[in-house]
This record gives sequence, structure tokens and C-alpha cells, in this order.
Amino acid sequence: MRRNRRSRCLFSMPLLGLVLTLGFAAHAQTSPLTPTASPTPPVRKTPSLEREFFKNILRDQKAIWTAPLRLHRADAKWMVPSGVGLMALITTDRITGDEISEFDRLVKPSKIMSYPGSSYGAGAVAATFYLVGRKNHDARARETGILSAEAYVDSQLVVHALKGITQRARPQTGRERSEFFDGGNSFPSGHSASAWAVAAIVANEYHDRRVVQVAAYGIATAVSLARFTGQKHYLSDVLIGSGLGYGIGQYVYHAHHRKSSDATDEDGGLTESRWPAITPSFNRRVRQYGVSFTWSF
Repeated sequence: MRRNRRSRCLFSMPLLGLVLTLGFAAHAQTSPLTPTASPTPPVRKTPSLEREFFKNILRDQKAIWTAPLRLHRADAKWMVPSGVGLMALITTDRITGDEISEFDRLVKPSKIMSYPGSSYGAGAVAATFYLVGRKNHDARARETGILSAEAYVDSQLVVHALKGITQRARPQTGRERSEFFDGGNSFPSGHSASAWAVAAIVANEYHDRRVVQVAAYGIATAVSLARFTGQKHYLSDVLIGSGLGYGIGQYVYHAHHRKSSDATDEDGGLTESRWPAITPSFNRRVRQYGVSFTWSF
């Protein structure tokens, strides 16, 4: 049995190297992967992101899966230490997983905290941004919703493909827990990937609002930790899922962001202000008098 396990671990190393490459290369290769314009492009109306949604997903998948082919020798300076760290986590996963399983009181709150990373949670975030943007004619919120949905779909396609390849057993599987190629679906964490993919989109879109960035990445971090404390995944599952989601979110934003969606007064967005705007409001006919209070922060 031990020989079998060792052979599985050694056989999985090249595959894990590919996973690691995907996670970081999707982010590192953002600029080169961005579609380049032709020297003399014809003047025509750019299709909306809604119309290009499914085409963009196909383009994203091609760019993500071929990203390792565009790596250079210089990338070894971050790939080698990251790979060593990943293998160290995989080696100790069963120990840390067994240790956290002793804290049963963390399971219930962790399940609640995992919700933002579920398909319902990520879908709700994307739908809320999109619908609010459509209603208020806010181009930035509208684009945030579209790109969040796109990043979520991209991340889940990659995650489910890797789950099918690695087939890692989950922490509570039993004797074969943490083993690869055992018919499981633990590696990588889908909740972590979706949470970080959506968070990267939101943080990039609202790069001028630190509170939004902190909230987006804070929630994504909480989701990732909750998948470990909730005994659903190992630390390496969470790490790779988070890295994949973040890298995919970064790529989707830089590849499909429309500069016209940046929040300005002209496109319906609100400019950030340190002080509230107070405007008198009155109607002599009905004898209504008041004050309107607006504060964008």
C-alpha cells in the first residue's frame, strides 16, 4: 500500500507542476495574453460584452490552458520556490487535516462563511452588480457583473477539469483520504477559485476605492480558510484554488475591460468625494420643502 501511495505521489508531481503553472501564469502572462489590435483596424462598433460573453469564455479557456507555453526561464525564480512550497503542503496535508478535524465547532460557521464562494453566492454578486448597473446606467457596475460571471465560469471550467484529472479524496473520506487518483474531487477548491475570481474583478473595477478592494479580498480569504476549517479541503487544495481564481480574474479583467466603463460623471458613475453634497429641495405649489443629502465614498 505504501509503495502504491508513493508512486501515486511521484506520478502526480508533473501534473501538480502544470496546475501551479496555470495558477501563476494566468496572472503573470496577463499583458501578453491580452488580444492585440491590428495595425489599421476598420472603424466599426465594438460588440457589447453581453454579446461577446460566450465567445470571450472560449478565448479565455484557450489563453489559460496555453499559458504554460509562454513561460520563460526567468519565471523559474518564482515557479521553483512555489513548487517546493506546494509539495511541502501536500506532504503535510493529512497531518494538518487531521488536526483541524478535532475542532468540530468550526464546521457550522465555516459552512456559512463558504456561501459567497458557492455558485449561488458568486452568481448573486454578479447579478446584483449587473442589474444595479443597468438600472442606474452605471457602466462600471454593469461591466463588473458581466466580467464577474465570466471569471466565475472560467474558474469553474478549469477547476472541474483538474478535479477530474487529480481525483483527490476529501479529508473525511476515510483511510484513503488525501490520496490522488482515488475517485475524489477535493483538488483544487472550487469555492476558493470562484471567490477569488470574482474578488479580483471587483477589486480591479473599483481600484479607486480601497474599502471595496479590502472587502472583496477579505471575503475571498475568509471563504478559502472556511473550506479548510470546515473540513472540506486541504490547505494545498485551497492554495491552488485561490491562486487559479485570482489569476483567472486578473486575466479576464485586463483582457476584456472597457475603459469607457470607468466611473465618471459622463457615463453615469459617481465620483468619489470626501464630503457629502447637500442640495435644497422645494416645491411651492404643494408647499414641500426639504434638503437632499448625497455622499459617494
